[in-house]
Amino acid sequence: MRYMSIASGSSGNASYIGTDTTSLILDVGISMKRIEEGLKNVGVSGKEVDGILLTHEHSDHIKSLGVMARKYGVPIYATYGTLDGLMTVKSLGTFDYNLFKPIKNNESFEIGDIKINAHSVSHDAADPVCYSFESGGHKMSVATDMGIYDEDIVDFLADSEALLIEANHDIRMLEVGPYPFMLKQRILSEKGHLCNEASGGLIRRLLNDNIKYIALGHLSEKNNYESLAYETVKQALADNPFTDDVRDFGLCVASRNECGAVVDL
Repeated sequence: MRYMSIASGSSGNASYIGTDTTSLILDVGISMKRIEEGLKNVGVSGKEVDGILLTHEHSDHIKSLGVMARKYGVPIYATYGTLDGLMTVKSLGTFDYNLFKPIKNNESFEIGDIKINAHSVSHDAADPVCYSFESGGHKMSVATDMGIYDEDIVDFLADSEALLIEANHDIRMLEVGPYPFMLKQRILSEKGHLCNEASGGLIRRLLNDNIKYIALGHLSEKNNYESLAYETVKQALADNPFTDDVRDFGLCVASRNECGAVVDL
């Protein structure tokens, strides 16, 4: 199984998950051109994509959904609430809604040789989820857009060999930053986004002997810095029982503008 972050940030998100026979895209919150260019890094074209999975219906996760559906006719997997929300997004234009494949959160399904597990998260969307992917005895997970995490989330993400976990903002930067008060309150709420410290706390709970890649994702453009997110999480992982050097976990920050490394599991 392979994973690659195509883009990750508050301005747009997309990832590739695949095997030799199955290719999936998780979220399409950037232009189709950028997604197509990213897919070239793993030798895949848009017409070879077997499914688009959506975490929720916010614009930074669905921007190019309409154009990709019209061009490629790719099946679209999301919860019932997310699919209902898409019906009201006029910017997507019209496309064949028969492409919609409803899923239920906290249940598993398969596309090709990849088992996909969806779990509900706490975010201000209709029915948002995070995902884990399993194939060939390997597991990787992507969890962003959640104001809090609980034991169920920890259990769901446990035993992952690769992770992309939200580290959206630094609390102090957000508090003194340019956002309106109501938006600050939304981000800080239990339906908002994980701060750097919370991200570090979650990741520490998920450490295991087999982790080879941990990416910090969905960073705010206004309320975070890559170096700050990295150093905060690095500090949270200090004195862990597995290694003295977080580079052994492949700790990195997923870029908003460039594809990440292709991770082979």
